Amino acid sequence: MPSRQHSAGSSDTARLIIVTGVSGSGRASALRVLEDLGLYCVDNLPVALALEVVRLAARNDPNLKGVALGIDARERMFFPQWPRFLAELEHEGIRPEIVFMDASDEVLARRYSESRRPHPMAESGLSVADSIRRERLALAEMRERASRVIDTTTLTVHELRELITAHVVGGEGRGPMSVMLVSFGYKYGVPVGLDLMLDARFIPNPFFIPELRELDGLEPEVRDYVLGQPEARQFLDEIVRLLDFLLPLYQREGKSYLTIGIGCTGGRHRSPALVTEMRDRLKRSGIRVLASHHDVSR
Repeated sequence: MPSRQHSAGSSDTARLIIVTGVSGSGRASALRVLEDLGLYCVDNLPVALALEVVRLAARNDPNLKGVALGIDARERMFFPQWPRFLAELEHEGIRPEIVFMDASDEVLARRYSESRRPHPMAESGLSVADSIRRERLALAEMRERASRVIDTTTLTVHELRELITAHVVGGEGRGPMSVMLVSFGYKYGVPVGLDLMLDARFIPNPFFIPELRELDGLEPEVRDYVLGQPEARQFLDEIVRLLDFLLPLYQREGKSYLTIGIGCTGGRHRSPALVTEMRDRLKRSGIRVLASHHDVSR
């Protein structure tokens, strides 16, 4: 009898989703959502057992929606063995989806301060900020390989649940179209996982207005300034027209999840204001939409 082939998103087997990311970014919350959606979830499993768990789960429950493995910096032995693990998955015909959870350093530090829990990378005399930097280095390759990066800097728990649900349902090729809008700064690099990218650097920059410089695009003064520019309003109108054309075509082809990035120089003023306005417009049109601001706190 031929061996069974496993692949993320195929119709005859469970999906494999690897959830990783920096500590405090919402990785455990994402796993809880996946469990509620019917996936078999295991957190911090030793790498030696991970492949066998994937095999057994799919073999023993043909109705299983998927397997989710949570991996973080505490599983130190996973990272040296990561390339071999991926090679073994490929040999088995398994193509995992890697979801990387992230947040700004400032928000991560605040979350740890509020929880009063030690950072998993902390050692004697190492600050939380240094622990975060150390963890980012350890996870850099995982982030590069990620199918999707989810930035929880400005997300509520409810919004994170919506986003994870849209990712899972979208990966199954069913359900209504969901749109994720991401603001970012080109000076910090383009976020991973964008389907469409739009450049807003042609709009006058509030950074050069002294009374607006220290504010961000989520505040009404900056938003009013940005949206008061005729080219900004026309830019948004053209995006809406483009999406009116594209979304039905994407959905017809089975795509249920679209990530759109709008970038400006630093990701602090123009792009957050535009993303917030675009989110509100799409919501009024009945589209399921979420917004994330990648660099607004930098």
